[in-house]
Amino acid sequence: MIAAILSLTLLGAVLGLGLGVAARKFAVEGDPLADEIAALMPGSNCGQCGMAGCAVAAAGIADGSVPVTCCPPGGRALATALAEKLGVTLDLSSVADSGPQIAVIAEDLCIGCCRCLKVCPTDALVGAAKQIHSVIREACTGCGNCVERCPTEAATMKPVPVTLQHWVWPKPATAVA
Repeated sequence: MIAAILSLTLLGAVLGLGLGVAARKFAVEGDPLADEIAALMPGSNCGQCGMAGCAVAAAGIADGSVPVTCCPPGGRALATALAEKLGVTLDLSSVADSGPQIAVIAEDLCIGCCRCLKVCPTDALVGAAKQIHSVIREACTGCGNCVERCPTEAATMKPVPVTLQHWVWPKPATAVA
């Protein structure tokens, strides 16, 4: 019994050391600009941009094959930040920005079909088959995938309500002389 424990411990230590050395020796350096852009993006991997996720979209933005306005959940604020970072000119006429939104499920219309659960990238929807679903506000990124999938139009997008947790004093209006 002790021989088995010692041999497995030794085997684990040798293999772990070997993997650690291999990870350092064969490490692949990523594009630092793509990493910075990916850090600015929402990170919900919702697919609204047509890419497989935020990391792929960030790599496309970094190499110039994807426009900085490709992320609908990021809106104008993200497009402006990306344009400043990359030093490109920006045309915001094609960017629709309705502000931050979250999904809301109308309980009287929900039939419990679970279609919305399957398309939510952040698992923000809670429910089971043939039961009413609900949205976890803190987990919802506002991608809108559930709205497109809902057959009864029970899922809708609403502006994020102001609560004490994220309320910010509005900036004063500038006086025009």
